Amino acid sequence: MIEVGARARTQPAPPWALFEALTQPRRQSARAWLGLLDDEVEPAVVEAEHPYLVVWSSLWTERPDARVRFELARDGSGSVLRWVLLVEGPEPEAAVLGHLRKRLNQLINASLRYSLGR
Repeated sequence: MIEVGARARTQPAPPWALFEALTQPRRQSARAWLGLLDDEVEPAVVEAEHPYLVVWSSLWTERPDARVRFELARDGSGSVLRWVLLVEGPEPEAAVLGHLRKRLNQLINASLRYSLGR
């Protein structure tokens, strides 16, 4: 697999809370944050190492070969969450790649972040 995008940002919650949110995005006690678009599907957790690593299957019907790797590290009272977008096939065209990166950034650094209190 090749890396086609990545971004790291601080998050208000500790790694264990982010791990739970990423491995169980639809659990009842959590605030809903994983809103999917028409071209997206619910990701499956394909790998997880509590509390510092989660790997999702693809979110996109057009790129079923994609994976999203989340690396979590403690940062004071919160965390640094780094997402890495990986693809197996040929690298997506620039416009598609821009959409995939922007969408991950919206989900993780906006929706998830705000659901955790910031």
